[in-house]
Amino acid sequence: MASDDFSGFVVVVTGASTGLGRAVAVETASRGARAVVVNYASSIAEAEETARLVEGCGAQAVLVQGNVALDENCRRIAAAAEPFGRIDALFNNAGVTRFAAHADLDAVSAEDFHDLYAVNVVGAYQMVRACRALLEAAPQPGAVVNTASIAGVTGIGSSIPYAASKGALTTMTLSLARALAPKIRVNAVCPGFIDTPWFGKGMAEGSIERMRTAVAAATPLKAASTAEDIAGATVFLASPASRHVTGETLLVDAGTHLGYAPLVAR
Repeated sequence: MASDDFSGFVVVVTGASTGLGRAVAVETASRGARAVVVNYASSIAEAEETARLVEGCGAQAVLVQGNVALDENCRRIAAAAEPFGRIDALFNNAGVTRFAAHADLDAVSAEDFHDLYAVNVVGAYQMVRACRALLEAAPQPGAVVNTASIAGVTGIGSSIPYAASKGALTTMTLSLARALAPKIRVNAVCPGFIDTPWFGKGMAEGSIERMRTAVAAATPLKAASTAEDIAGATVFLASPASRHVTGETLLVDAGTHLGYAPLVAR
């Protein structure tokens, strides 16, 4: 039986045109959300498909274009929820990367760091700031869920700037959880590999399939996660079931982190 634990909720999802963002938007709508603000940076056709899926679940979809690296865009995204008088859950899912071998220190530049931090860290901060009043207006503590990454916990991933930015995001999650309590809860989810087009950019289909097989073989759960596999855990952190959880970083990576050094500092 489908859950209705998001009944009446107003939800904002950044980077919701595809992948995990879309899966989160649809998951919250399927669980009773009243309205879902669907943010996208440039992929209007894909964002419209997300909106169609959200509305198919019975929620109102509000499309808002915006780059979260720009504060004025963040304020416009937040303003889309103002007619509803509240935001129950903000999912900071927008993210970018730069693919580069970690050992090749000349493969990335200061500009790469700046670009990734502008979206992955500063963008999330600006979204929380823009949404704060509406999150505090929710009848229960408003929830923020930051999409970090196992890369930020173990230092792996598409590039060093990416891993560093996601590590910064998990630390910022702790800072914001302290600063915004008790009216707002702030948590982070750390996915590992997610089988979406984002991971396969520039790769031939045969290469993507080999990557899926290799990822599944390398994880303790022998699985290459889909966006829907990660969405359930992500949405949990904004649900009433996690009402006493704040400042937590939840690893959802099919056990990938078990192959690395003990995470004593987590």
